[in-house]
Amino acid sequence: MIKKYVLILLCICFNIYAQEVNEATMQKEKTFKTLLMSVGQHTFKLNLYENETTKAFIKKLPLTMDMNELGGNEKYFHFSTALPTQSFNPKMIHTGDVMLWGNNSLVLFYKTFSTSYAYTKIGYIEDTTHLEDVLGKGNVVVKFALE
Repeated sequence: MIKKYVLILLCICFNIYAQEVNEATMQKEKTFKTLLMSVGQHTFKLNLYENETTKAFIKKLPLTMDMNELGGNEKYFHFSTALPTQSFNPKMIHTGDVMLWGNNSLVLFYKTFSTSYAYTKIGYIEDTTHLEDVLGKGNVVVKFALE
């Protein structure tokens, strides 16, 4: 009986360790390009991760999109075509994260919160000062262009 509990405890510890290693690896991903994201008079620098989703996103640039409000913490836009995905559950969304939900929904997060959903990482906004103020009320027009 004790062996069973020890085995369960070891499995739990290993899962926690594996999760922490995965999160640390995802945070250390290389960025390879920078975009400018404009909302009204505000411009933000967006660092892009090097992956197939991001490469497909870059091919669509420059873009101007009407992004819709969702949940008081994010804006989203549905592309008419699918992008490649490599989804995972980040457990925590951070202010300034830019991700793909499903295979065609670009999501821009302006608040930090925990999540149970899976996303594909695209990039992150380098300086999120004023991001919530700029994005936080209703739908917005967002422009993306290579720097």
